[in-house]
Amino acid sequence: MSREMKEKGKAAKWTAGVSLSTMLSRALGYIRDMLIANMLGAGMAADALFVAYRIPNLFRRLLGEGALSSSFIPVFVEYLKTKGDGESKKFVKSIFTVLVVILIMLAVAGWILTPQIVRLIAPGFTGNPEKLALTITITRIIFPFMIAIGLGALTLGILNSLGKFIIPALAPCMLSISEIVFILVVCPFMESPVYGLAAGILLGGFAQFAFQVPALAKRGYFSFSFIKELINIRSLISHPGVKKVGLLILPAAVGLSISQINVFVDTICASVLEEGSVTALYYANRVMQLPLALFGTAIATVSLPLMSESSVRKDFDGLKGTLASGLKMIIFTILPATMGLIFLGVPIIRVLFERGAFSSHASEVTGFALAYYAAGLVGYAGVKLVVSAFYSFKDTKTPVRIAACSMALNIILNLILMRILGVGGLALATALAAMVNLILLLIYLRKRIGSLGLGKMILSSIKIFIASLSVMLVCMLCLKFLGGTSKYLFVGITIPFAVGVYFLSAYLLGCDELKYIRKMMVRG
Repeated sequence: MSREMKEKGKAAKWTAGVSLSTMLSRALGYIRDMLIANMLGAGMAADALFVAYRIPNLFRRLLGEGALSSSFIPVFVEYLKTKGDGESKKFVKSIFTVLVVILIMLAVAGWILTPQIVRLIAPGFTGNPEKLALTITITRIIFPFMIAIGLGALTLGILNSLGKFIIPALAPCMLSISEIVFILVVCPFMESPVYGLAAGILLGGFAQFAFQVPALAKRGYFSFSFIKELINIRSLISHPGVKKVGLLILPAAVGLSISQINVFVDTICASVLEEGSVTALYYANRVMQLPLALFGTAIATVSLPLMSESSVRKDFDGLKGTLASGLKMIIFTILPATMGLIFLGVPIIRVLFERGAFSSHASEVTGFALAYYAAGLVGYAGVKLVVSAFYSFKDTKTPVRIAACSMALNIILNLILMRILGVGGLALATALAAMVNLILLLIYLRKRIGSLGLGKMILSSIKIFIASLSVMLVCMLCLKFLGGTSKYLFVGITIPFAVGVYFLSAYLLGCDELKYIRKMMVRG
């Protein structure tokens, strides 16, 4: 069997495992979101919680999960392939200790500066002192969350580099389980339930990290004294591997986290719109994240170690092959999901969240935002994969420059479109910026490593687009003939029917990606 076939086989197996694990994690996440919507609705407490959650979440994205994983994995894979197990473990000890110190310092600084940060992130809250004070208090409760999640991101990078994907993909379940337990057991006995939920988020973050530690210790990568290592912190900072990651992580923080930064820009703008707009954007983004996580993120997660291995071997044909396969699978899985979310957004929101304090109007506003967010799904997923290709050969500067342009475009479009479409305009601006980001990344990557086979990809994409039109047709017919039925029955019938028709259309059109899907099912 050729190396290319072996690589595709590994990618198929790992992607299937990550997708299934992610599906379980997302299912728990939606249960949690339904309970939050039922408890808080789309009012002041919900807006305060989601702004508070996004602040430490942004820091851990910038200097933790996204940027750290993408900067650490190529360097760690190089150590594994060229320096052996002993040096690799020394490298891990060094970077773990340095990361703990940095995250604690950031958490303390963030806790102290919370009032200023909240006023910066949600300027619209300054006109409501009660809402502002609530957001500041919740943010301070949640802020240490970034420490646990940042460490969890490092363990994820280690395990993924070692070919272990399932445990890291299941780890987010711990966060959802913690929040669900607090909502059901603790919050009902509190005068302000939102404080109990904030505590559940904090505890869940540390549980998410702890869940991965046994797998790490089993491979010998968590068997050192933190205090002893801390004493030698100055020598650890000078470790060559730590220096390499340090040089990569700062530009990677902006390049890989563009979607999160855009979400924050959206939050700032939404805070000056009608009450509930921040919450609508949050829930719309959460629903949009399901297909993105199941397919886009899963494919990018598996592809980065494989592309890093190809880069170490100077096998750029192998790297381009992994990238091309990933892009085609993203288009094949994400495009029909885009059609479905555009036409079924409101019914899906009603099923997931419309109960208790979450009103019918809140469903309509959230569904409106979701439709526009969904238009950028291919862009969001494609950026994750293509940026990983740059990181695999340690180029983090190019994605930063492109990300800066995309952010500027997002801000300009926000200011224009929010006046026309309200909260939907903010979502559309993010979607358009993501698509531009992807196009620019592909152009610069082609200049760097040569032809990417985009011509064949365009022909494949045309077939996929035609097949995806069947999803739109099914949704429109079901809305016409089943629109008056129970919301659960409507969604329960329409989604499986649309998926079945899509796969049949893809089969009739001869889409090659079906072979990859079958391989995933057999090997997964």
